[in-house]
Amino acid sequence: MSIRLPRWLPLALGVAVLLLSAGLRFHELGAQSLWNDEGNSVVQAGRSLSAIAEHAARDIHPPGFYWLLAGWKALTGDSEFALRSLSALASVLSVAFALALGRRLYGVWAGLAAALLVALNTFSIYYAQEARMYALLALLGAAGMWALAGLVLKRSGRWAVALGLLNAAGLYTQYAYPLLIAAQGLLVLIALVQRRRERPVIMRLLGLYAGSLALSAILFLPLAATAWAQVTNWPGTGEPAAIAEALRAISVWLAYGPTAQGAALAIPFVVLVFGLLDADRRADGRWRTLVPVLWVIVPVVVFLAAGLYRPQNLKFLIASQVGLALWLARGLWVLWNLRPVRGGGSPVLLRRVSRAAAVGAFAWMAGVMALNLPALYSDPALQRADYRAIAASIEARLRPGDAVILDAPNQNEVFAYYYTGAAPVYLLPPGLGGNDAETRAAVEAILAQYERAWTVFWGEAERDPNRVVETSLDAGAFEAGEQWFGDVRLALHFMPAPLTEACPAAVTFGEQITLVNCELSATGAAPGDALQVQFTWEAATSPDTRYKVFVQLLDSSGQLVAQRDSEPGGGLALTTTWTAGQPVTDRHALFLPENLPPGEYRLIAGLYALDPPKERLPVSTGGDALELGMISVP
Repeated sequence: MSIRLPRWLPLALGVAVLLLSAGLRFHELGAQSLWNDEGNSVVQAGRSLSAIAEHAARDIHPPGFYWLLAGWKALTGDSEFALRSLSALASVLSVAFALALGRRLYGVWAGLAAALLVALNTFSIYYAQEARMYALLALLGAAGMWALAGLVLKRSGRWAVALGLLNAAGLYTQYAYPLLIAAQGLLVLIALVQRRRERPVIMRLLGLYAGSLALSAILFLPLAATAWAQVTNWPGTGEPAAIAEALRAISVWLAYGPTAQGAALAIPFVVLVFGLLDADRRADGRWRTLVPVLWVIVPVVVFLAAGLYRPQNLKFLIASQVGLALWLARGLWVLWNLRPVRGGGSPVLLRRVSRAAAVGAFAWMAGVMALNLPALYSDPALQRADYRAIAASIEARLRPGDAVILDAPNQNEVFAYYYTGAAPVYLLPPGLGGNDAETRAAVEAILAQYERAWTVFWGEAERDPNRVVETSLDAGAFEAGEQWFGDVRLALHFMPAPLTEACPAAVTFGEQITLVNCELSATGAAPGDALQVQFTWEAATSPDTRYKVFVQLLDSSGQLVAQRDSEPGGGLALTTTWTAGQPVTDRHALFLPENLPPGEYRLIAGLYALDPPKERLPVSTGGDALELGMISVP
């Protein structure tokens, strides 16, 4: 991409790209709450170096990032911004290495193009804003390829040492790093084959590369046994991935990032095809062409072959995002320098068309990423679970007699970072889970000791697959409501009060569901308390529609002042699972707002379809809701 421009321009543009990448990565860095995995990073970084290694030996992640974060935390503090700034800095440096490697392989303009395609990619930015090891993985992957290029092209001992040190650091950072070492090894093999007639060159390159591998192996030896045990016992996704779906998702993440799910891939694909053309007339031009190609293809193929694909695991391919940016940059470089074959037409016309195509393709790809950048900071689907808000919500409404349950226990690290309340916190299931009887007994002990329980549900599919915590709570208490904070659910349960008041029953909803019994805890309640209602339902035939139960409190003018909507059994007794003629017990607690004025209120209940148009079922007594009684609020 040579063009007559001021000599200072590439340097100025390089600085501008780095400043842009820093701005995007440090923007709102502390705005979001830490989430579960970041909580683990915080706790690890607070331990001694030896304790970090000991605890990491029981995890799927090596200790390298935690050691580095511990030192970083000592210098910068433990705010969200400070903890994440290490990853943000690492990501900016990965942009710098993309620039340096592109310049080394294809020239300064290709380096600038690659750097900007990394700087704008929301895959890179997302993990730059997380206190985890993935931005560091991308940095070490890019730096390792930079050192490998130096080793192959210059055959110098210092590049072998640099490569050995960087690969060892990568192995200590993430167990996915061997995917990159595999790509490096294949690139060295290709370089050896290409220079097979130059025995001295082959022997020197082979010796230097073997030395770099030996250095990495020696440095990694203390962790090798642990790494092998962790990787070989790490479960796959459990389901084979649809290759087309997986390749589409991987391509979008590597080309644009997770915010551009609907973006077309045609232009990047065409540019990648041009990136495969043998347009470099240097002796090692073909090898230079293959660097980003194998950097991308080898990790992706191994990733898919190992059964690792699921959206949560795409972060293991983050270093290949830099590789794809470099591959795209080479394609743009080929387009810019395209020449006609002999007798193939006007070189001037071809040059104008190809350069316009290169500029247009680059602008289009950069534009897609730029247009999708705002979603990274605002789209709820891309926001992390808000444990900061969860802790604040609990603390704002705590009262004597409350307890907090974390289901599953590995939420405790991040929850403890935010929670300062006086209510005790119980981690369930106990230990590593698996003992349902022990878990059920622990929940029942909490129900017997406390008046209310705040429960934070996350990851129960792995730690509490039989949902013993939730089913025990629903069997022994009354759920007053739930709220979602990202993919984390907060529920409030009231311990049972005597159900002393009968409410209307023997009422049919729709054509098949009958309310055979109804009981209330009281006909009066104070603001901040809860009315407890127990329904017993029975279906004449098994319903084929999911219905929600609503319980509402209306003032004298018919305005809604409190409500509780839930599928029966706290969502665990779906109407589509009911058996004809089998009674279903369904408990609800209606929380009365703290600022509810004194007066007489009407309590009503009913059923409505879960799916739109969410029509209410008609009641045999008339209307679409059953009046349960009048409630006095002092």
